[in-house]
Amino acid sequence: MLSDEQAARALQLLDELSIWNRSYNLTAITERGAMIRGHLLDSLAAHVDIAGSRIADVGTGAGFPGLPLALVSPQRSFTLIDSVAKKIRFVTHAVRKLALANVTPLQLRVETLVPDAAFDTVIARAYAALPDLLASVAGLCGPGTRVLALKGRYPADELAELPPGWRLEHSRALTIPGLAAQRHILRLVPQAL
Repeated sequence: MLSDEQAARALQLLDELSIWNRSYNLTAITERGAMIRGHLLDSLAAHVDIAGSRIADVGTGAGFPGLPLALVSPQRSFTLIDSVAKKIRFVTHAVRKLALANVTPLQLRVETLVPDAAFDTVIARAYAALPDLLASVAGLCGPGTRVLALKGRYPADELAELPPGWRLEHSRALTIPGLAAQRHILRLVPQAL
């Protein structure tokens, strides 16, 4: 899936994260192999589920999954959103260091963002329960938007409480090599009226 250049840049991203993490505590995952599995591979697993050219990563934290996805999808435009200043400072640094012209970092609460047009895909990794996630990102979505929720175990209880106007279109369990934890990607779409 990754070219040699993309793989080198992805590892450079982890190098930068390790350096910054010593001072800013951006992630609890610090061992190199665990970072590859828990940040890079976990993020890149969502690549096949992304649609369209305008992607929003809400609650991006230190830039995951948005930065790895932007590395492998230079034709798409990514907006990485988080309310925590130190995390967006790192994302901004990584964007400069990796020369990612297709990434816009934003420090704000996602509920306050009023985009010029709806995003094609909104992605969130370990952000919130599905009803809360959908309420938070409602202003980013249009009738054709898909919301991708990267979760641990399958959230059957959260799916039972989806807000009106949303439905689960697809879900799949992920197998991340070397990662024992359960991982699922859920694709949520607005219901046709």
